[in-house]
Amino acid sequence: MSTSSPTPAVPGTPRAMPPLDADERTSLESWLDFYRTTLAQKCDGLDEHQLREASAAPSSLTLLGLIQHAAEVERNWFRRVLAQEDAPPIYAPGADIDATDGGFDLTEDITFDKALSAWHAEMDHARKNCADRALDDTSPFMGGQVTLRWIYTHMITEYARHCGHADLVRERVDGRTGV
Repeated sequence: MSTSSPTPAVPGTPRAMPPLDADERTSLESWLDFYRTTLAQKCDGLDEHQLREASAAPSSLTLLGLIQHAAEVERNWFRRVLAQEDAPPIYAPGADIDATDGGFDLTEDITFDKALSAWHAEMDHARKNCADRALDDTSPFMGGQVTLRWIYTHMITEYARHCGHADLVRERVDGRTGV
């Protein structure tokens, strides 16, 4: 179990630099929280319209869509894969899990506050599902076994890639860079 306390992924929250000399688990959890907070910061100070603004044609990628996608990815890896829970997609609950768009598509009824709430709920589930597991603990996946270590590493890369996308979307929306 980790002794680090998570940085909340809330717009306006300062990011905690991951410790330079921590054990492996603390390092993995800290980098994941760093990127979670980075994604939240990309949305800081924007209104609903701006959060729905697409990056540049022909892409329909938005900051709100990235937050929704982050909730779906958290749910997939930490609930469906790691804990083997039956957790349908959040943004297309009746869809086949493999056929969903991963939350990128926007609907009129989803606000940023609702998406942020869903994302936070999934991060809470993730932390609970990981708390009593060792990094070497495995879960069935794609005909084999996947470790919690692999899932953490995958999630760090997932967030890092999407934070890069969020950089570009944010710059397009209001010119802000460097968060």
